[in-house]
Amino acid sequence: MAVPLPEQSMHGQWSSRWTFILAATGAAVGLGNIWKFPYLTGENGGSAFVLVYIVCVAALGIPLMMSEILLGRRGRSTPINSMCVLSAETKTSQWWQIIGWSGTVAGMLILSYYSVIGGWTLAYIFKSGMGTFSGASGEIAASTFSEFVGSPGTLFLWHTIFMVITMSIVAGGVQGGLEKAVQYLMPTLFFLLLVMVGYSMTTGFFGKGLAFLFTPDFSKLSGASMLTAMGQAFFSLSLGMGTIMIYGSYVPKGTSIASTSVAIALADTGVALLAGMAIFPIVFANGMEPGSGPGLIFQTLPVAFGNMTGGIAFGSLFFILLLVAAWTSSISLIEPLVTWLIETYGMSRITASLCSGLATWLLGLGTVFSFNIWKEVTLFDLNFFELLDFLTSNIMLPLGGILIAVFAGWLMKVELTKSELNIQNPTAYLIWQTLVRYIAPVAVFIVLLKSVGIL
Repeated sequence: MAVPLPEQSMHGQWSSRWTFILAATGAAVGLGNIWKFPYLTGENGGSAFVLVYIVCVAALGIPLMMSEILLGRRGRSTPINSMCVLSAETKTSQWWQIIGWSGTVAGMLILSYYSVIGGWTLAYIFKSGMGTFSGASGEIAASTFSEFVGSPGTLFLWHTIFMVITMSIVAGGVQGGLEKAVQYLMPTLFFLLLVMVGYSMTTGFFGKGLAFLFTPDFSKLSGASMLTAMGQAFFSLSLGMGTIMIYGSYVPKGTSIASTSVAIALADTGVALLAGMAIFPIVFANGMEPGSGPGLIFQTLPVAFGNMTGGIAFGSLFFILLLVAAWTSSISLIEPLVTWLIETYGMSRITASLCSGLATWLLGLGTVFSFNIWKEVTLFDLNFFELLDFLTSNIMLPLGGILIAVFAGWLMKVELTKSELNIQNPTAYLIWQTLVRYIAPVAVFIVLLKSVGIL
């Protein structure tokens, strides 16, 4: 007989299914959608990459998201404590708490450097608005960026501002902080994206941008780019970070996990595609290379905006859009740690937010310095920032995803997963079970092997 579990998290719950969709989409939508997705698409042949990405979201991302929400709602606690409860319920080893620990620690580590990049975005709003890039060449944009990241004091300031605002939102709680934030930030993000797409329509290269995104050329698709698409689909949905699990613990009992996961995946993918529709016409209009890599946002696009009519205003809008995306993700990354401190040590929400925020901010100083005074300090040929990024993205998140799939697909009783998922159609349940038992673990394991250089 199943162990009776709480019907609601002690931290509260979302006021509606729609609010949860906004919050989880906000957790998933981040710099990865608006910064990373476009340049990966550019580097990997455009639309063929996009098609593989969408298939991977459907076959890999959605089943894993359903599994992570399932674990969170069933446990009704922090990822660590939820896995403790669920391990007891399934009569398996308490070592399965590693899922919760891995996600919680990964979220903190990611936020420590995510905050630094978010600070760049905050600074670039002002740089763009003050006309720094007006009429600028590629060399000027590159030197501006190099000078910016080369100043530890400047990065320190913007990293601090970003973290203070993030933790102020988290300190407000589920409905008072997180909910209010996403109710304003997510509509703002979609509105700004649509404004940017509208602006791209005036460049004369909108059709070329659409063709690049939506006309497949499979001759440009390699095995490596397919694996990249699979990895991006997994990471874009914020899986394995503990964020989806803790947000899942706030989901009301009657909410459909399946339909909600599909809605989140559709919104997340929609943001990535809209970002491509906004960015590539601007890149093509300025004769720039769409596969210009990570520098696309902070070096290539500022030049494009600086040399276009209305570029100062729309360049500033673009970086505001990036900032909103960064905030919606950052508040979710630290939530598992904050709630764990509350549950474990009886801290108030404000105290837990202050402690976790301060620890994360201090860790972020390592990333600040890795672009300047610690630039030459390396371990395994990686500086501090690169090491954190590799550890989280290439090892912790894939392992977390595999363990979530194994636990939900193999160790939880079928009647429990059926009850929580509330999938009425037997065929639909069988599809989820097959994907999460067999396809997802193997696919994520392949991504893991590629990430560590074995494939």
